Amino acid sequence: MNIHEYIYGPEGERPLDRIVTDGGFFGIFRTVACIGDSLASGEFESDGKNGITRWHDYYEYSWGQYIGRSAGCKVYNFSRGGMTAREYMTSFADQNGFWDNRCKECQAFLIALGVNDIVNQKMPVGSVYDWSGSEEKSGNCKENITNEAQSFAYYYAQIIEKIKSIQPRAKIFLIGMPRHDDERDEGRRAVRDLLEAFTRKYSRTYLVDLFTYAPSNGGDFGDRFWFGHLSPAGYIVAARMIESYIDFIIRHHPKDFAQVGFIGTDLYYQPEE
Repeated sequence: MNIHEYIYGPEGERPLDRIVTDGGFFGIFRTVACIGDSLASGEFESDGKNGITRWHDYYEYSWGQYIGRSAGCKVYNFSRGGMTAREYMTSFADQNGFWDNRCKECQAFLIALGVNDIVNQKMPVGSVYDWSGSEEKSGNCKENITNEAQSFAYYYAQIIEKIKSIQPRAKIFLIGMPRHDDERDEGRRAVRDLLEAFTRKYSRTYLVDLFTYAPSNGGDFGDRFWFGHLSPAGYIVAARMIESYIDFIIRHHPKDFAQVGFIGTDLYYQPEE
């Protein structure tokens, strides 16, 4: 067995060069929370008799639940169709008890927001300085700006910091939006850049850069897997990409994940940096 090739892959390996179907090293997480919108909720669209489109969250078809079944871990859907970072932080999470014991026991959090905020509602993307709470303080912090000026970053950072206040050692994966090769890719790229900046600001936080490494959701992929939202098979493809990307991160940063089993306890092998 070539352990170097198994762990690191071939020279120059990039995320998604190796697709896993059994969770890969994602399987080290036993409890996982997926915070997101319709695409994190397995949403399908239907057309009524009068041409009225309806939207339906089928959580068992979500990419999070596909990952849970392939990796053998418990996955919670903290998501709903149409969700934004602002609604999640100002009402939805509290109303649904998503900061309760289910949150406290999770070792990993996957945050997949931005479509409704940026692409649909045209909210300003903002910057990492729009909110600065418990982990870092900045003279550029805009904690007192008005609602009209508050940005996607302003609320997204609050979600990260709330998670870290509840489960400080949890691993947080920020999932970027894939390209669609259309005029809205500029916003998707801006969100990717913001999430990358968050990984530099916050510890134990990692970018899943689907904008750069996933196939475009336009073209052949869209023809096969998009029917208003993803098809059942499309959600499986999304699951494979996300679990494979996180497998890549773990393989290339093994020391970061050596004590995942102790998350939620006061146990250490040695103090983590």
